[in-house]
Amino acid sequence: MAKVELQGIGKIYEGGVRAVENANITVEDKEFVVFVGPSGCGKSTTLRMVAGLEDISEGQLLIDGEKMNDVPPKDRNIAMVFQNYALYPHMSVYENMAFGLKIKKVPKDEIDKRVHEAAKILDIEKFLDRKPRALSGGQRQRVAVGRAIVRNPKVFLFDEPLSNLDAKLRVQMRAELSDLHHRLNATMIYVTHDQVEAMTMADKIVVMKDGKVQQIGSPLHLYNRPANKFVAGFIGSPPMNFLTLKVEASGVLKGETFELKPMAEHAEALKGMGGKNLYFGIRPEDLTYTSDPGENVIPAAINVVEPLGADIHLWLTAGGQPMVARTEPYHTFKVGETVYFKVDMEKAQFFDRETELSLRGA
Repeated sequence: MAKVELQGIGKIYEGGVRAVENANITVEDKEFVVFVGPSGCGKSTTLRMVAGLEDISEGQLLIDGEKMNDVPPKDRNIAMVFQNYALYPHMSVYENMAFGLKIKKVPKDEIDKRVHEAAKILDIEKFLDRKPRALSGGQRQRVAVGRAIVRNPKVFLFDEPLSNLDAKLRVQMRAELSDLHHRLNATMIYVTHDQVEAMTMADKIVVMKDGKVQQIGSPLHLYNRPANKFVAGFIGSPPMNFLTLKVEASGVLKGETFELKPMAEHAEALKGMGGKNLYFGIRPEDLTYTSDPGENVIPAAINVVEPLGADIHLWLTAGGQPMVARTEPYHTFKVGETVYFKVDMEKAQFFDRETELSLRGA
């Protein structure tokens, strides 16, 4: 397979519109890397530059140490799976999967072998004679993946391949693509706006915003040590709570109706912040329902109760600020009542109000 290196990659369109700026990303051999971020963040543009479908304005793209900036897409030994499947409607599944190999004049016996091997892996052998219109969305997506597999590429690229599928099928296909990665032992780059897909599938996540890479790391590292407020809020569902609190001279964090005492190991991060406000971050699952309004407890009024079976999401107002808590389904909650939540201060995050960078560091 292949190692892919993006060294200071940038994309500038006509009129000086910058879509990607100084992207430095390394995808190791056999690694599954996910580019994630909101619409318009530059993740698909970055993927298309790797594929050769967009010209690179700045920087270098290397595959196995070889510069690829000016190499045509067909010569990069890369296979791409698109959001809309891009299947030929007049061709059968077999013909769709075989088409790229026929263009390359691969021997017929070899084509037949590769198509049937890929179809077996994806469990679509029984559909080989059908046209795409006779298939479901999930089956069409398997055909698109199969067309990529038969080429034996160095790198697989996926551009939001599951976004057209319903929720249940997306979950199933996530698992299938993860399994496929392990079976093929392949280098894969995957683009999505869905942070759940990123968390569940990736070896490594690249978080992007406004054309810039915000942070690169394993799913758990990004979850536990976000580099800035954007990453902290983007990774995790429901998203992290952010409360504006004042740092007292003693180091205590003060809200309108509560106080929080940071852990001793966080004191260095808050050094010199006395008298200033910061963003205090805490995840909904790090708030524990309690009947005891003691230390590091936040009183909050319930606005909305969302029972989800395995747990309950409570949308709250705490000291005039919005907050969400995730709790067990063993309690009865009523809209309008005041409840208390113990904060796991070990999991607390602190962000500068000006730069929005983590005060704990990444």
